[in-house]
Amino acid sequence: MSKVHVGLVQMTCTANKQENLQKAIEKVREAAAKGAQIVCLQELFTSLYFCDVEDYANFELAEPIPGPSTDALQQVAAELNVVIIASLFEKRAQGLYHNTTAVIDADGSYLGKYRKMHIPDDPAYYEKFYFTPGDLGYKVWKTKYATFGVLICWDQWYPEAARITSLMGAEILFYPTAIGWATSQDAATNEEQYNAWQTIQRSHAVANGVHVVSVNRCGLEQDGAMQFWGGSFISNPFGSLLYKASHTEEEVHVQELDLSKTDRYRTHWPFMRDRRIDSYQPITKRFIDEG
Repeated sequence: MSKVHVGLVQMTCTANKQENLQKAIEKVREAAAKGAQIVCLQELFTSLYFCDVEDYANFELAEPIPGPSTDALQQVAAELNVVIIASLFEKRAQGLYHNTTAVIDADGSYLGKYRKMHIPDDPAYYEKFYFTPGDLGYKVWKTKYATFGVLICWDQWYPEAARITSLMGAEILFYPTAIGWATSQDAATNEEQYNAWQTIQRSHAVANGVHVVSVNRCGLEQDGAMQFWGGSFISNPFGSLLYKASHTEEEVHVQELDLSKTDRYRTHWPFMRDRRIDSYQPITKRFIDEG
């Protein structure tokens, strides 16, 4: 299919896991009613963003994948004939957890999962306490409507992740994410941070000639100390914005993507053709020095 309709669900969350899941399902239904064929949910949508603190009690939020949430979403996907991209807190084994996204095809079948590769550890984002880095490598799925790859939040800062996923045949890069501003910050800092976040992802679209779909949460969390900045967006393969959500409001948006544009942009601006793969070996070093 050269054209596909993708749905983004940008929403607020509560401390009630089942309530969040049901809300997400309602939003998926809304997107499907608007014509969505692929629906992407934000990062860790079944809970508040719990990584603001290092608290062992939060491990109770995790679940196996496949598991209860994917079971519920598989039923919805089959009913609505939509592909669902669902970011969840995975309990792999006792004491072993991942930040994981499951992919469900339009017939309700579970296609597999991607485990977040790059794990941050910053003030209010203490993810290394909870998540083991992904060990499945980068993943691409051939679904009913399109072939796409999924990367998760902190992955979005790394051009290597986008490049490898694109080289595996992804026509679209989806980024479920959870990022926000400290409410104590000034407006100029907020704007600079958001612009950097959007710019790096749009650059992945340009460098690889693919559409990029980034889905963020919104709303105040952490007792009002953090405002997740929303701003979900879609970029075409040349970095032009096709859609940008507000910073504060919940939104369900459906956008038509013309996947044939990848060929046009890659032909007229042949970055893929001109890659010097014989010269890139140094990229595997931590830093290029004598050590």
